[in-house]
Amino acid sequence: MTTGASPSLVRQATCVAREGRAILIEGPSGSGKTSLALELIDRGAVLVGDDGVVIERRADHLVVKPHPRTAGLIEVRNLGILGEPICAKARVCLHILLDSKAPRFIQNAEGIELAGLVIPSLRLSPWSGPMAIKAERALAVHGLGPTTR
Repeated sequence: MTTGASPSLVRQATCVAREGRAILIEGPSGSGKTSLALELIDRGAVLVGDDGVVIERRADHLVVKPHPRTAGLIEVRNLGILGEPICAKARVCLHILLDSKAPRFIQNAEGIELAGLVIPSLRLSPWSGPMAIKAERALAVHGLGPTTR
């Protein structure tokens, strides 16, 4: 029986989801990945994984899950490793790269290839605030829509 799934890809990223739509957040160490995730969680998102997630291709979309070693944990700088409720799986709809050299204006989202599929990708400057609001707007404007499956 074929499930349409491909081998898992482990990615060093932080990820949150809202209504089944995941935002994959990447960037250099100390760039604010977890801080952005915390802001989004405070605004209604749910943690998928911090500093490590598992991505699987399902036919025409990607599913992200918590990494089994760190599921339910989030490392909050200056506070330590804390427990956090998680979303067990969500569809990857947007990739955000925290990049201090991000362009000021864009016409369209770039793309990043993950497991053979291209996901909309944006570079955001981590010090240009308000990051959570920008990430939510980016998901609404550039992110993939919810899947019907």
